[in-house]
Amino acid sequence: MSKSRNKFSPEVREREVRMVDGYRAYYGSEWEALTSTASKFC
Repeated sequence: MSKSRNKFSPEVREREVRMVDGYRAYYGSEWEALTSTASKFC
């Protein structure tokens, strides 16, 4: 079994979580908010 590495630093992941929380009210679900904001980080 290989050990995977995280693509993003903890700071970037924390910022993404805050962004999803902030956008959650504008979307019908948390998943929609996540997929919308994910494109900004990839």
